[in-house]
Amino acid sequence: MEESSLEERARRVLEACRRAGERLALAEASTGGLVSASLTDIAGASAVVERGFVPYSNEAKTEQLGVPVELMVAHGAVSEQVALALAQGALARSHATLAFAETGIAGPSGGSEAKPVGLVYLAVTRRDGTHVCERHVFTGDRKTIRRAAAARGLELLLSLLERS
Repeated sequence: MEESSLEERARRVLEACRRAGERLALAEASTGGLVSASLTDIAGASAVVERGFVPYSNEAKTEQLGVPVELMVAHGAVSEQVALALAQGALARSHATLAFAETGIAGPSGGSEAKPVGLVYLAVTRRDGTHVCERHVFTGDRKTIRRAAAARGLELLLSLLERS
């Protein structure tokens, strides 16, 4: 994926958030802040991006965002339940009105038959309780998977904003 493609998506998300009066919090477990970086590379992003979290370890997911250990034991750190809990935790620990979260396996190791390398869950939630979560299995190397997850995450944010 080209840099300009990610930048264009980020620009569109920022514009849609401004129009809707939304403030955004991000919790990026496997992209390591790539979505946040894409947004904050654009001048004026501070009017929209309220804060970001990079809860890379399971301990950080619990300590930073309140994801219950029991939830990760029951479903795994890479699951729909944890993605939604990350998004809800980001909202609860911010002044944002909208939160994006992701959790996944970027590889090259760490995958299994049930949860292959490239598996990513993306979640967006609002303070009003509206939420959406998607499951994807992206292909490619680590960099390609992370960029694909970031791009789809921006698209997911945009689709929710455009439905408002």
